[in-house]
Amino acid sequence: MKNLTVVNNPLVKRDVTILRDKRTESHEFRAALNRVSYTIATEIGKGIELVEYDVETPLEITKGYRLKKQIVLVPVLRAGLSMVSSFLDMIPDAKVGHIGLQRDEKTLEPIDYYYKTPKNLDDSLTILLDPMLATGGSAVASFKYLKERGAQNCVLACLIAAPEGVKKMLDEHPEVPIYTAALDRQLNERGFIMPGLGDAGDRTFGTF
Repeated sequence: MKNLTVVNNPLVKRDVTILRDKRTESHEFRAALNRVSYTIATEIGKGIELVEYDVETPLEITKGYRLKKQIVLVPVLRAGLSMVSSFLDMIPDAKVGHIGLQRDEKTLEPIDYYYKTPKNLDDSLTILLDPMLATGGSAVASFKYLKERGAQNCVLACLIAAPEGVKKMLDEHPEVPIYTAALDRQLNERGFIMPGLGDAGDRTFGTF
């Protein structure tokens, strides 16, 4: 699919298997999630623009590089918080905003309850962090809020995606690149990704 990148890495496939396994304990789940998030951050990093400048080594002056734009990480509460530390390890000078959305279990539509992001989104690269792209409702709503507040250059990072969610994102926000570790088969009647990995937030934080 256009604008969809599935990270094809043997180590990621191994870690996604750990995430899927219902026997995986929360601490093992968090460790695997962090490793996958590092890899996704690195993949997104391939498209980040740089500015060249002179840097002095102990021996001579050479060319160095810094990020051209401010990076803003926006986790979708609460599961998106699980990806923040890995992205901050890779992009330590990034700023962090938050969007709070919860899914109405009857309509499967997102309900917002919190929003706060840094200023100057119009001159930043905004990366939305949400482990599961299921129906696509939360991601679509999140990017709507971000764009209303000036965000123009946006990316979605997720662990697992369903075809239905990818289609909805590409229909509503076709210019937003999607990066994921796995594209799964489908949604079930309750809107959960199949085969999926369960509830990423519950499995990360041990709140079963």
